Amino acid sequence: MKIVVAGASGLIGRALLPALREHGHEVVRLVRRAVIAADEISWKPDTYELDASRLEGVDAIVNLAGENIAGGRWTAARRARILSSRVDATRTLVTACAQLKRKPGVFINASAIGIYGDASDAELTEASPPGLGFLPEVCLIWETYAEGAARTGIRTAMLRFGVVLTAEGGALAKILPLFRLGLGGRMGSGRQWMSWVSLDDAVGAVLHALSNADCAGAMNVVAPEAVTNVEFTASLARVVGRPALLPVPAWMLQLIFGQMAVDTVLASTRARPERLRATGYAFRHASLEVALRSELRR
Repeated sequence: MKIVVAGASGLIGRALLPALREHGHEVVRLVRRAVIAADEISWKPDTYELDASRLEGVDAIVNLAGENIAGGRWTAARRARILSSRVDATRTLVTACAQLKRKPGVFINASAIGIYGDASDAELTEASPPGLGFLPEVCLIWETYAEGAARTGIRTAMLRFGVVLTAEGGALAKILPLFRLGLGGRMGSGRQWMSWVSLDDAVGAVLHALSNADCAGAMNVVAPEAVTNVEFTASLARVVGRPALLPVPAWMLQLIFGQMAVDTVLASTRARPERLRATGYAFRHASLEVALRSELRR
């Protein structure tokens, strides 16, 4: 297929592009600067600028664009950018698709299990309602704009990613140095649930959704077994061969990171990948410890 990718420089995008090419697909990247390569298309999503004619003949679009939610404290300005970066990119792509004579066969839009909010011990499926708070609101608006592609007749899948485990970035990269020094430990009470997915399976889920006609609507991209924060930190400590004896109290996380800590590392989200498994996806890393060992050997 000929596949256009937005957000190609992000955590998942950097791993997705070589995987797509290995599967024989032609990849075109959307970039926010002047084009310098044949496999690029320039766009300005913040002002809804994208030449729709450049998308003619494209078979699929993968939208991973959006500001990093863990890039800093959630000031009013950062909250606005987190929301607008997702909405503007999605709206621009959907609007362009609606103008095409031959529309793509599939539109893959990123989302997140943050849509469920802090759900305590409840097991969450794609049928579970959105939670309350900033992240659920962002995800709900994001998905609503993505559904515009479905209304034009394009098969649309919204992949609700869990915590993506990779040493190249994200949560694991931030805490790994502390654990390697033996300075890691549970965060807050440690009882909160964490729904994770290996980077390989995050990429695998995108490849699966591109080629599987049954993949449509919301889909949780998380490993089959969520873990508590205590279980996660214990597994990571075993993998790096260090103790995990220094817990970080919730008040300290809130002092350092503000509301971001409350809505991310301290929130409890126990999601299940029901739709992904129902469409035949086989996880490469269903076990947390296997996933961590594989990633840290990469």
